[in-house]
Amino acid sequence: MRFIRVSFFILVSFLFALAMSSCNKNKFLSKKNLEFSVDTLVFDTVFTTVGSTTHQFKIYNKENKPVNIEEIELMGGTNSPFRINIDGIMGTKLNDIEVLAKDSIYAFVEVTLNVNGGILPLIVEDSIRFRTNGVDQYVKLAVWGQDAYFHYKDLNEGTWPNDKPHVIYGFAGIDSAKTLNIQAGTQVYMHKNALLYVYKSTLNVQGTLGNEVVFQGDRLEADYDDVSGQYYGIYFQEARPSSIEYAIIKNGTAGIHLYSEDPTNTGYTLDLKNTIIKNQARYGVFIYSGAKVKAENCIISRNGTHALIVLEGGDFNFNHCDLLGYGSSQNPAVGISNFYTNYSTSTTNVASINEGKFYNCILSGNLETELAIDTIQMAGVNLNFDFKNCLIKSKDVQTDAFFQNIFWNNSPMFIDVNKYDFKFAPSSILNGNGISSAVITDIFGNSRNNPPDIGAIEN
Repeated sequence: MRFIRVSFFILVSFLFALAMSSCNKNKFLSKKNLEFSVDTLVFDTVFTTVGSTTHQFKIYNKENKPVNIEEIELMGGTNSPFRINIDGIMGTKLNDIEVLAKDSIYAFVEVTLNVNGGILPLIVEDSIRFRTNGVDQYVKLAVWGQDAYFHYKDLNEGTWPNDKPHVIYGFAGIDSAKTLNIQAGTQVYMHKNALLYVYKSTLNVQGTLGNEVVFQGDRLEADYDDVSGQYYGIYFQEARPSSIEYAIIKNGTAGIHLYSEDPTNTGYTLDLKNTIIKNQARYGVFIYSGAKVKAENCIISRNGTHALIVLEGGDFNFNHCDLLGYGSSQNPAVGISNFYTNYSTSTTNVASINEGKFYNCILSGNLETELAIDTIQMAGVNLNFDFKNCLIKSKDVQTDAFFQNIFWNNSPMFIDVNKYDFKFAPSSILNGNGISSAVITDIFGNSRNNPPDIGAIEN
């Protein structure tokens, strides 16, 4: 009996010591979280057959106390093409891994893609969740799933080949003073939030009729055919003279975003011709802070906020263009302002619009008013508007002298705006009411009459 009592005493003492040890251990653990050598682990090998490769990253504890990682989980589980090994331990869900003070451990990630005759997405993704002190942190995993040219935060110049699609993950940049040419027929797919970034450089998109350059999201499922906001868009910052011809830019956030221009430019920042921009979550074309755009034979339609917005000045010259609403937006198709107010700093910047020209253009949509102009006039600021032979929808018919031969509030009589068919009936007011110019063909290559029709399409 005495032996049993001693054993019981020893057992209780042991459990008490274990509990105290656990309490003391928790007391001396860091309450901070982890840092990682990458936020996204990208496998830049193209997989078109069975393939496998391993990459690694480091998990840092930069505190003066050890840290306990409560949970590590591969979010795709056993169905994920990725496999993880954390500090020598494999599995899809790991628990209680300690990282010593001022120390780090390695994470190894392996991926195998087996096509088996199926069609993989352009990019296959997963993530690893790390829970520390009740806080979840993630490292993203990405691997190229098809044979294509992939761009991940890279710099580009010269000419892109067009024998395979180009996929942009993060951004594809064109650095200062460089030039990138994109050939006819090139297919450009952009991942979520991705952009083609033109920084103090030149972009030439060289599509042709029937062989357009197409910019779209990288989700290939039919459900995404008409979903906006799948990527950001084409962003010009202080760009040198650039051109886009025969392109289709669809389903992004801001199709073309121009911020200022190279100060040595004497002409336009962007020459835009024969291009369709549609179904952007926000803007079709955004001209900001002094950029200059010349556009001919373009259809910009059904965007979330505006087909065209001009903010804090800049120049625009649009001829034979359709600038249309018809989306769910409660904003006019065209918004023009020569100022911008930063409410966080209570400052307003005012700039000139030295050229503000619409010839032979259609500004129409579902709203009562599809053109809004809001300007500030002051010394040293120019406002030079010139609107001729346009169809404009507006609740208030404008009487300013720069509106000449305007057809107010007539229906364009489009065939089917829901299907982006902006051909029009022969009885439309658009027919034969344009003013002749150097634009002698329409967006489909048809010769224009004399006088021509208003808009991008000649009946």
